[in-house]
Amino acid sequence: MEDQAEKLREMMKRKNSGSSKTQGSAKAAKPLDKARIITVTSGKGGVGKTNLSVNMALGFARLGKKVIVLDADLGLANVNVMLNMIPKYNLYHVIKKQKTMREILVETEYGISIVAGASGFSQIANMGEEDRRDFIAELDSLSNADIVIIDTSAGVSSNVLDFIAAADDAVIITTPEPTAITDAYGIIKIIATEYDALNMGLKLVVNRAKGAAQAKGVADRMINIAGQFLNLKVDYLGFIYDDSIVQQAVLRQKPFMVVDPKCKASNCVQHIVERMDRNKPIETAGFSAMLKRLFKPSQQEQNIV
Repeated sequence: MEDQAEKLREMMKRKNSGSSKTQGSAKAAKPLDKARIITVTSGKGGVGKTNLSVNMALGFARLGKKVIVLDADLGLANVNVMLNMIPKYNLYHVIKKQKTMREILVETEYGISIVAGASGFSQIANMGEEDRRDFIAELDSLSNADIVIIDTSAGVSSNVLDFIAAADDAVIITTPEPTAITDAYGIIKIIATEYDALNMGLKLVVNRAKGAAQAKGVADRMINIAGQFLNLKVDYLGFIYDDSIVQQAVLRQKPFMVVDPKCKASNCVQHIVERMDRNKPIETAGFSAMLKRLFKPSQQEQNIV
């Protein structure tokens, strides 16, 4: 029986041969499959993960990037809620093979595009292996973007860990609250245990900080513990002020970078985005590499082979 990697090679071969016939003169100067994949995750809910994902997307769009936000929180999706949008189709229709990923892609008035999650469909929050492989394969159709930001669910389900492992950058967001710090360290520990052979590119953002000193104190503690006890490198990406504009924007269902582009929180996010843009990978992995990582045979399958 073919292993998962062999199936992937065959799938990619068919896709590549087909695309070379149909794209023709429509080929862009930027090669396909070179989207930078940024996963945003957290150890617990309610720490600002989706808010960061959406506003980071706007920050990259300000730099002239083509950005897609993919709401991969399959149980409690709310990227579209934050943008006051009600898309007709969402990831549920892709997972059920009723629509393709491109068919559910929606452009927003803010210069970014979104793929809406499947809020309320709890039965797909933990997909089986076959369904997850088919779903991940659909992601390849988003490769013409410059940046794809994947807003995962909070916690450590297998789907979340897969997205983290496959991304060019994995951004973990926490707050100075002890419970948030503990949960963020928990997800870092699981990543170190499950994916210690991968170069994760883990980055930490401290949200709702009273100032730079408080945020750096939180980050330093987490980074030192991760290095000392887990032998895992985590980079401090930056912080976001505890800004009243953020809550106002949430109530208005608009990104806070739109409500007040010059507020403290907006400036913090733009600083984070510009730092990421300056330190982008020499060569982004793209979706093909992401698929290869996600289709990598398990240790048990490797032993059988």
